[in-house]
Amino acid sequence: MTSKVTYTGQLRTEATHLQSNTTIYTDAPKDNHGKGEMFSPTDLVATALASCMISIMGIVAMKEGITPVDGTIAEVTKIMYSEPRRIGEIHVKITFPKLNFTDKEKKIYENAAFTCPVAKSLHPDLKQVIEFVW
Repeated sequence: MTSKVTYTGQLRTEATHLQSNTTIYTDAPKDNHGKGEMFSPTDLVATALASCMISIMGIVAMKEGITPVDGTIAEVTKIMYSEPRRIGEIHVKITFPKLNFTDKEKKIYENAAFTCPVAKSLHPDLKQVIEFVW
């Protein structure tokens, strides 16, 4: 088992990662009857995409011995669609530290981002708009 999620009332959940015993909380968004005081479940999906992309780039850097991506920042925007209500688009702007990445390294990192497990797990109808800022 990966995690345990408990509904705590008022459209909130408490999710505990069983291996590390860390906890995160979710709240329904304001546009869906919630308070919007914490990540919503769909916020976590969008954020997971960016986290996965950057993590995979970090793994590639270690394996290949290329310029590390420490300090890379991803800005995430989630766009909801209706009928049915779902995540329609996730925009991720990945800004790398001002290092001298080679063209080959840039290509390796961009490929790693697009092939991360979360990116490959999302439905093909969900539009992933990824921008790389070198």
